[in-house]
Amino acid sequence: MGVIDMIWWWIGFNLFIFAMLAIDLGLFHKKDHEISIKESLVWSVVWVLVALAFNAVIFYWRGKDVALQFFTGYLIERALSVDNLFVFLTIFSFFRVAARYQYKVLFWGIIGAVVMRALFIFSGVALINKFSWMIYVFGIFLIITGIKLLGNKEHDIEIEKNVIVKLFREIVPITPDYVDGKFALLKNGGFFATPLLVVLIVVETTDVVFALDSIPAILAITSDTFIVYTSNIFAILGLRALYFAIAGMMKMFRFLNYGLSLVLVFVGLKMMVSHFIEIPIMLSLGVITGVLALSIIVSLAWPEEKTK
Repeated sequence: MGVIDMIWWWIGFNLFIFAMLAIDLGLFHKKDHEISIKESLVWSVVWVLVALAFNAVIFYWRGKDVALQFFTGYLIERALSVDNLFVFLTIFSFFRVAARYQYKVLFWGIIGAVVMRALFIFSGVALINKFSWMIYVFGIFLIITGIKLLGNKEHDIEIEKNVIVKLFREIVPITPDYVDGKFALLKNGGFFATPLLVVLIVVETTDVVFALDSIPAILAITSDTFIVYTSNIFAILGLRALYFAIAGMMKMFRFLNYGLSLVLVFVGLKMMVSHFIEIPIMLSLGVITGVLALSIIVSLAWPEEKTK
């Protein structure tokens, strides 16, 4: 496929995503309201079906191997993004964000995430293509991250130490309350931010941290920029739609961290040996799916005992 055709695919995909988001916000979530479990599940299923439909397009367009790369990347990103749910819970609890405003924050957070992840993905692929030894750097980084994740049972984030938030508070005056869910307003001839804008900034900056972990993991599967980007975007869109349904259930999966740790170590090792041993995509998909499924099954079979 020529460069011009590929450019049109990039334009078409991004227009489609932004059209979906516009329909989501403009038609179904025009007014701030608390998202019900049913509504959250419906939108989550919609995004999964859209991702699978797109995967079918990839299959017919570029063949089985590339379609498997997309699906494996999508699965990895979906799994690694689970920790985002804990962080969102922490942020919303810390700032005491009303339930009816949480969807708005996550929605606009998606827009920033799309832009930031695109920059990370292009940078990562460019580095690997220009400096082949960078794949070893990413591989070591993932292995270290996986090992660290084994001992990380807490999902707290040091919001008060966020440098960007500190700087923002020094520069921009902030209203004491949420002002009907607005991000900013003009008051007494001056610009004022609301705490909701601060929450959005925290969500965006923490998403950057998660991208640093997750994008190298996808690069272990493929260096095809379009596949890495599309699978990444579908994963974060789908998971954020599911947030309101499973945020309260995530403590059920107490062994999921161990599964995610093993996945990161596996893809890190895959990167390290990629120049010497070619690990088939089907094998990678089987290992990743099996590890995650086993960690969930074990979590449900041996739930954490409730303290009296």
